[in-house]
Amino acid sequence: MILRKSMALLGIGSARIDLILQKEAYRPGEVVYGYFSINGGSIEQKLKRIDCNLVLTDKAAGIEKVIDTKITLTSKLINSEELYTLPFTFQLPASISVSTDEISYRFQTKLHFNEGVTSQDQDIIQIL
Repeated sequence: MILRKSMALLGIGSARIDLILQKEAYRPGEVVYGYFSINGGSIEQKLKRIDCNLVLTDKAAGIEKVIDTKITLTSKLINSEELYTLPFTFQLPASISVSTDEISYRFQTKLHFNEGVTSQDQDIIQIL
């Protein structure tokens, strides 16, 4: 048990997060719907918060920036191997630029625990 806890603190066997979206393409100003799927690891862990950033990458300008962030606070105790889902909604800015070969968008999701390393996920979306 001590070995599994130590490994989870290092990220091995810890809970994992996956953002599941209803679709991959959106229009400016549209609401994005989906859910967070959290899979428990080898030990129980107390969740602290979920950060979900909408990130813009502009290859031509050589920049990557966070456009907006949604933070979900939680104190859920997730048991070993438990599957936990949490609804997700995100309002896209009306002024967001369309996706091109140079401009792309992704949701970068991080699951934070009271103890241990964060779990991360990335989901690319297209703006039409």
